[in-house]
Amino acid sequence: MASYQGYDAVKKTTGVIDRSGEARFRVSGPDRVSWLQGLLTNDIAALAPGTGCYAAYLTPQGRMLADVRVLHRGETLLLDVPAGSRAAVFERLSTFIIMEDVTLDDITDTTGRIGLHGPRAFDILSACVTFGSDDDDAERVRTLGEHASVAAQFGGQPLLIAGSRDVGVFGYDVYLEGDAAARDALIDAFRAAGAVDISAEAWDTLRIEAGRPLFGVDMTTDTIPLEAGIEDRAISFTKGCYVGQEIIIRVMHRGHGRVARKLVGLEGDANIEAGAAIQSAAADREIGHVTSAAYSPALQRWIAMGYVHRDFIEPGTAVTIGASNAATVASLPFVSYE
Repeated sequence: MASYQGYDAVKKTTGVIDRSGEARFRVSGPDRVSWLQGLLTNDIAALAPGTGCYAAYLTPQGRMLADVRVLHRGETLLLDVPAGSRAAVFERLSTFIIMEDVTLDDITDTTGRIGLHGPRAFDILSACVTFGSDDDDAERVRTLGEHASVAAQFGGQPLLIAGSRDVGVFGYDVYLEGDAAARDALIDAFRAAGAVDISAEAWDTLRIEAGRPLFGVDMTTDTIPLEAGIEDRAISFTKGCYVGQEIIIRVMHRGHGRVARKLVGLEGDANIEAGAAIQSAAADREIGHVTSAAYSPALQRWIAMGYVHRDFIEPGTAVTIGASNAATVASLPFVSYE
């Protein structure tokens, strides 16, 4: 039976989760921005220190190698990368350092990442860490936008606090150097201030409610970003060249953004399982498959994300999942709290 520990806390108070298992890279050197600008889909050159963005890293064929969050920290860039893509992405990025004055470091094992999400996230954070010397620093943290970041301290230890909306509610990612004991000390402080642990099942349910596709699950190395619907967040259509751009532009300009399949929401009253086939209720043929599924306590029904043929993406379209599970196509996100 699924554990929903922390699910209510994220919506009503605040939940905490250790996300240190995901990968983190640091990019430094004088050419760091221009080098990454030519590799990722979003406009890295437009970032100022203290800001950030979400992006995709593509093959020349426009398929995703990973999705990436970039935090501009002035002299360095911090990259969040899916855990399953850690080795492949690090190796591939390294091969693109040719004449550039760039240093790429894998800091996954030396830098933790703790998520704090919910209406009381700022209150709990401010009870445990030190932001700066005046009220302006605290106010900036209170209203921190997604991917924006500020420096702070916990017991004299430097921290980086970044805004996050990964589960559709106001939250933070807190990065700190050190071993597991250092991460545990910070998590214990958050718990003592009122944060509740978020189980893996609750996190996945919240993520699906927020309509956030997960690389390795809802997006793979066969996925074009336009299929996953992340282009508004991940792609700049005004920047210069990057790896895979030709395919993206061709689809947008010649194909008017139409792809053969699209990631959509799905909802129904009966159990929906990841991997299940999706059939058209009208045409009686297979049109796609489910990638993620969960029961939503907030909506009191099963929700899912999955790919369907482009002729069946209209919200309200009747489909059958598995052998006989009636469901409908739904808009993403399922739930929005901001």
